[in-house]
Amino acid sequence: MKLAAMMGSYPKTEALKSGALASPLLEFDFAPIDVATKGFKAVVRQQAFQVAELAIVTFLQALAAGKPYLLLPFVMNGGFHHKSVLGRAEDRLAPGDLVGRRVAMRSYAQTTPTWVRGILSDDYGVPIDRVQWMSQETAHVAEYHDPAWVTPLDAGAGLEEMLLAGEVDAIIAGGGLSGDPRIQPLIPDPKKAALDWHARHGVVPINHVVVVHKDLVADRPDVVREIFRMLCESRDRAEPRAERSVGPWLQPSGFDAVRPGLEMIIRYAHEQSLVPERLAVEALYGDVARALRA
Repeated sequence: MKLAAMMGSYPKTEALKSGALASPLLEFDFAPIDVATKGFKAVVRQQAFQVAELAIVTFLQALAAGKPYLLLPFVMNGGFHHKSVLGRAEDRLAPGDLVGRRVAMRSYAQTTPTWVRGILSDDYGVPIDRVQWMSQETAHVAEYHDPAWVTPLDAGAGLEEMLLAGEVDAIIAGGGLSGDPRIQPLIPDPKKAALDWHARHGVVPINHVVVVHKDLVADRPDVVREIFRMLCESRDRAEPRAERSVGPWLQPSGFDAVRPGLEMIIRYAHEQSLVPERLAVEALYGDVARALRA
């Protein structure tokens, strides 16, 4: 069975994309995409793939909008985001100082800002609706519209440039930063703060997951099991368990391992008006759970 697929290019997907890891049940037909974010709209707006990498918040919004995808218990990418909220070093803002201030990001519906806003709310007492959130892009899911407290921004403007020019008071960015020393994280010692947060909550912040089309789940549960097996084996070939670095494992798989992160991001997404209701974790899997446990 040939499956239309879309995933980013990483060491952990190399065996899948190269065909080095083969299966008697299926063959992946990968889209020529190396950076998975470039394929997200095709997943949720065109249902272009039977198996795909997707940002977790995009998946939650797609599920809420009735898109025909279900979750596999496999975290493609995870990471901590205490470092991702930044301000001008000279201002010496603390996270709690953001109330009433302007905070810019690429997209309000992006996963990294969702984690950051949740942490700011839970740990620093920052009410979600009392910050002037500013967003450059709309959501991947066309049916979603930002809440009233989000202000549109010019999509072509650079976040760091706007911050240094004083047009905004802080930015949220998960990567692609210049390293300019005039821009510093608002959360002091963000690496230590992230590890302390993990010790308290036992949660790995989930960024990207893998989803499968509902029709595939209904018609070929054996193929769904094989997809999950191949994902895990491909990752283990690239990153053998014995060689994984000390510290929290950022790519958990299996129902129990991913549940704490799913429960937290579901709550955050609902509190931030990204999804209309607080879904049960089981609703994300549907019949995938039955297929994998068969």
